[in-house]
Amino acid sequence: MLKAAIVLLFIATTASLFSGLFFLVKDDSQSTRLVKALTVRVSLAVITLVLITWGFYSGRL
Repeated sequence: MLKAAIVLLFIATTASLFSGLFFLVKDDSQSTRLVKALTVRVSLAVITLVLITWGFYSGRL
């Protein structure tokens, strides 16, 4: 269960990274979608790292 959550978060982080790249290339300079996509990516990465740390600490990984 924990491994599946980590994999899903990693996939979501990668998708957010590519959406940020898309917004960087296609949007105009006044759009805030790039900042929002990168904020989501950083948040997902932090959650993933917390889950990995907790998994090692609890012995589930």
